[in-house]
Amino acid sequence: MYRTLEYLRGISDSDVRRLRAVGINHTNQLLHKTSLNVDRQRLSRRTGITTERLLGFAHQCTLMEVSGMEHHLPTVRRFGIEAMTDLRAQDADELHKKLVDAIGLAGAPSHSDVQYWISQATALDIIEEPEPSPPLPVVN
Repeated sequence: MYRTLEYLRGISDSDVRRLRAVGINHTNQLLHKTSLNVDRQRLSRRTGITTERLLGFAHQCTLMEVSGMEHHLPTVRRFGIEAMTDLRAQDADELHKKLVDAIGLAGAPSHSDVQYWISQATALDIIEEPEPSPPLPVVN
């Protein structure tokens, strides 16, 4: 889904200006420029936005790609689902129940929609996570 950068939660006007200055105008472009760690590092150097912040934006962009979930993103985020790995770890029955409790039966997605979202989480999970830093040696 193509959305303007302002649609991203927590993005500042300064971030938007910096991203647009390097030709990134919408969330789909940002997703493609931040999927790999090396690309985030390169974009960070060009924009001054930290790689951690870019990773967070990338995760938001992937969730926007889940078909039919966009309308329910604010509610889903309240349940701690911030990335595809979080969505993939959900039990469809439990997530559907939480959505019905939060939204009401009339406004909630169907159980099959929730199952579909979770199935898409595997196919759409294209974000490369950064390598964990090795532990620092202990000096005695």
